[in-house]
Amino acid sequence: MSLLPVFLKLDGRPGLLVGAGAVALEKIGGLLKTGLRLRVVAPHAKAAIRDLAIEGRLEWIERPFELSDLDGNFLVIAATDSAEVNAAVYQGARARGILANSVDDPPHCDFYFGSVVSRGELQIAISTAGESPAVAQRLRREIDEQLPDDLGRWLEEVGRLRREVLAKQPRGESRRRILHQLAQRPVCEAAFCPSRQLALAPLTNENANSAGMVYLAGAGPGDPDLLTVKALRLIQSADLILHDDLVPQAILHLAPPDAEIVNVGKRCGVKSISQEEINALMVESARAHRSVLRLKSGDPLIFSRASEEIAALTESGVPFEIVPGLSAAFAAAAAIGCPLSSRNSASNVIFSTGHHAQSHNCAALPQLEDATRVVYMPGRDLRLLAEQWLDEGLPPEFPCAVVSQASQPGQQLRCTTLAALGNIEPVDAPSLLIAGWALRESSAAFQHLAKITSERNGDSNLSGSPLCLANI
Repeated sequence: MSLLPVFLKLDGRPGLLVGAGAVALEKIGGLLKTGLRLRVVAPHAKAAIRDLAIEGRLEWIERPFELSDLDGNFLVIAATDSAEVNAAVYQGARARGILANSVDDPPHCDFYFGSVVSRGELQIAISTAGESPAVAQRLRREIDEQLPDDLGRWLEEVGRLRREVLAKQPRGESRRRILHQLAQRPVCEAAFCPSRQLALAPLTNENANSAGMVYLAGAGPGDPDLLTVKALRLIQSADLILHDDLVPQAILHLAPPDAEIVNVGKRCGVKSISQEEINALMVESARAHRSVLRLKSGDPLIFSRASEEIAALTESGVPFEIVPGLSAAFAAAAAIGCPLSSRNSASNVIFSTGHHAQSHNCAALPQLEDATRVVYMPGRDLRLLAEQWLDEGLPPEFPCAVVSQASQPGQQLRCTTLAALGNIEPVDAPSLLIAGWALRESSAAFQHLAKITSERNGDSNLSGSPLCLANI
């Protein structure tokens, strides 16, 4: 069944509730909050309902239901303990073209009562189409626990500013952009509140023709739950999203339906668009007053073209903001179950790419055995890298781990030693290599690997080193 979620304005409209027992009482509180002119028909009523009638908050007709009671009502609710009476109410209402609900009787309902979470004027209603009201109530409690208590007051302030913007600013892209920005910013009481200044500033020729904003943001390692709150808000409000190829669809699906989404990444060295074209697209779109989100996998400032994009935006005079993201290195370390640094075994962390890690010019980097080495994009064949590290003097038993698609459903993990690194089975891209003593110290997988090494009388070649965890 396909339902249309709607919010009805009931203030001042007439409504009928047939029944005045415990079930009816559960519905009355929500109905009265809407301003509905409620009339209750029942031969007997609970004390609380009688008190409401005495207070004048509803009208109680002390007799059994009659079909004529339906006339002139906007909606009707049947809440008696008689299936026959409830069916008669529903059928009579349908014959008169009146929306009707027979409580706990889905076939005799034109609409359902949702479980509602409220914060002032904000309402979130949950319906299961009558399948399980208990499930709707459970979800309501979970959502209620997550929403801040002051959300209603914030929404009230945003609404007040929105009305002022609509009254003062002419219709157009600049006004629309201001309204979207207000939805992402805090509103304070002070007159110098930045959100108030944004909303109430006069629209001059200068700011009417100013460029839109470009955000260089990190999408994290791929799990939507690991997005920063700010990155999520930007994804949900962007006009144009220029994303790397490694940003998964699960994150892109969070964008609004009218957002333009363009893949500007590359895989295995194959480019879909040049960096110069990306720079031009960001600048041109911002100058067209669009909110542009340059969405990069992981953190936007680690092994990306951010420096070139920052330079292009700066040279063009386009405003931009950098929004950090969770780097894949941290997600990979979490998958292994170990820290990147340790007071006992790793006082340094070295980040590099596969190309730089295999370069003979990397001698300028600190070649420290107590450092944890993180290699982004190490490639599928790790033999050359392993040979170079052994030539540098790292021991054969140096712990290594390759993590594929860290934090995502297809995550894979392979644990080994430097001596056997070149022999491990390739994993799917994107992958990341972590090597260092901190792995063996803190990870159960490497403690198991160390035990195998000891049992082999110090033979650390371990050409058949095990797959410690797979398809996590």
